[in-house]
Amino acid sequence: MSTPQLVVHRDKELMAQAAAARLITKIVDAQAARGSASIVLTGGRNGNGVLAALAAAPARDAIDWSRLDLWWGDERYLPEGDPERNVTQARAALLDSVPLDPERVHAMPASDGPHATGGPAGDGVDTAAAAYAAELAAAAGPEDHGPVPTFDVLMLGVGPDTHVASLFPELPGVRETERTVVGVHGAPKPPPTRISLTLPAIRAAREVWLLAAGEDKAEAAAIALSGAGEIQAPAAGARGRARTLWLLDSAAASRLPRDLYPPASP
Repeated sequence: MSTPQLVVHRDKELMAQAAAARLITKIVDAQAARGSASIVLTGGRNGNGVLAALAAAPARDAIDWSRLDLWWGDERYLPEGDPERNVTQARAALLDSVPLDPERVHAMPASDGPHATGGPAGDGVDTAAAAYAAELAAAAGPEDHGPVPTFDVLMLGVGPDTHVASLFPELPGVRETERTVVGVHGAPKPPPTRISLTLPAIRAAREVWLLAAGEDKAEAAAIALSGAGEIQAPAAGARGRARTLWLLDSAAASRLPRDLYPPASP
């Protein structure tokens, strides 16, 4: 796995704009090289901030949106269209304003979808997770050497407790080594029932970008970048094959050891 690299921006707005610019470049380059691109989106304020910045960027028109596959790192297991679902927020921030191929927008299943059982919300989440794993496997080709596509960029927000996707410290999901997608029960932040990629799936990406902005993320960034284990600090285990990039604002970087702090960050 790649060694983490850090870029620290002045504030969260600049961080979002710079991340959007990076993402446009990566997508355009991947499409030029291979004909298509594959990106994993993240929710939360920073993930949605990047999507909103991308929507506002004139260079977004350089992307061939019809040749872009979108996946998600995690999802809240709620009904289709619920405002708390990551895909609902992503549609509002960006997706509804660009000409995507609907067949290439791979949303995670909703709690009222075909995998719902009619019982408590958690009853169908494991089946839904297995269905998403099967969708990933079907999209993987021989060149991917595994059960998920080799994503060009996989973005993750970092929680104040160091969680990424819906992999929380010490919970079963972060310990998973075989499955690529798991149902999450009893998450410590609402809603408690979720679907999440696992660390093996995350590590299939060429590049993993971890987004952290705000003082409330400072301790998490310092812990994850200072040698913590992935069971206690899931963000520490999120690495890309070719590159692992931490994109922070100055507040989130405020507790980093000085030897980690990039000397020339904008």
